[in-house]
Amino acid sequence: MPKGFFYLISAQFASGLADNALLILGIAFLHEQGFPGWWAPLLKFSFTLSYVFLAPLMGPLADAFPKSKLMACTNAMKVLGVAMIFCNIHPLIVFAAVGMAASAYAPAKYGLVTETVRSENLVKANGWLEVTVVMSVILGTACGGLLVASTSFEMMNALNTRFIESFHVNLHTQFAGPLLALVAIYSTAALLNFGIPPVKVQYEQQSFHPWSLFRNFFESNQTLWKDEAGKISLAVTTLFWGIGAVVQFAVLLWAKQALDMPLEKASLLQAIVAFGVIFGASIAGHYVALKHAYKVMPLGIWLGVSLPALAFSNSLWIAIPLMLLTGLAGGMLMVPMNAVLQNRGYVLLTAGRSIAVQGFNENASVMLMLGLYTGLLAIDFPLRWVMSIMGTLMIISMLYLIRMASPKTDSTCSAI
Repeated sequence: MPKGFFYLISAQFASGLADNALLILGIAFLHEQGFPGWWAPLLKFSFTLSYVFLAPLMGPLADAFPKSKLMACTNAMKVLGVAMIFCNIHPLIVFAAVGMAASAYAPAKYGLVTETVRSENLVKANGWLEVTVVMSVILGTACGGLLVASTSFEMMNALNTRFIESFHVNLHTQFAGPLLALVAIYSTAALLNFGIPPVKVQYEQQSFHPWSLFRNFFESNQTLWKDEAGKISLAVTTLFWGIGAVVQFAVLLWAKQALDMPLEKASLLQAIVAFGVIFGASIAGHYVALKHAYKVMPLGIWLGVSLPALAFSNSLWIAIPLMLLTGLAGGMLMVPMNAVLQNRGYVLLTAGRSIAVQGFNENASVMLMLGLYTGLLAIDFPLRWVMSIMGTLMIISMLYLIRMASPKTDSTCSAI
């Protein structure tokens, strides 16, 4: 791996850990402040807004500045976002602000990988990155659960009270201390970004005029969707992240309804899926060559089957292996798909623009699926049927995409 790569994944780990812990704390904060339960998915919805609506700007922004410094700045912005909670700003606005920083971080992070890693090592690099991302999910959700539980500790209560009184914070909450812990983690991530050496890759300077940004982004989006290899991998990742965002919240609600688990314990169930993703990503990183990436696509069918199977389960001992296998299939599927997509995007566009296009499509899917999920919960649609609908959608879509992966697509992949 190139020099500075492990600073990159360490910074990604710290930043992702805080993002995932913030989501769990955000859900607990909504509950504490008396919001209905169906507001919880709207936190993720707000977080992804910038990925969609600011995508035309984020790609050129990532290409215009040194990516390591840009990532440090975005982590500093996340610190300011968390601080907004103490100013009595609505949680959805807070998550939108943190999401804005994250939407700039993503093209810089993945673009830096594409710029510094040779194409034959991209699957391996993505394996490392995916393992780091998933570890941040595992430990981040666990960290969030522990921080929620820590409010019952006398030391945390003392820190909470002292901070609110010292800074005259006009907010009645027991989560001030845990939120300060996240500020420290985001600050650590920002410092780690400075360990990444600068990369001497320059792109043609693009106009930042709004109309030019929109037109260039629209053309970039079309370029990837028209490419034989790009459109298949982009469709798979877009579908995966949309369904995955729903599952992230559905698992928490399923644990509460089927097993009567509190949030701090239910959040640990997400870690089981994430452990499976780590194993799957490791296997794919070591044994799946870039030219054979599309051979893992049938694993997407298992992802669709596992959702209704989990929904109708009332036993933790049935759910745990299902979650583990689901994560394993997801990791093995996403690492090769991401590698193909990054390579095609780098060849056809630029590193920053291609990742911005990927982020736009994936997060538009997240917003659409979460909007549908929230709406169904708001009208009291049964959770098991919501998960069954998502699973069926995944199966039908993957069968179509497997059929669409023509020999021409395979030959394109083999030429990478």
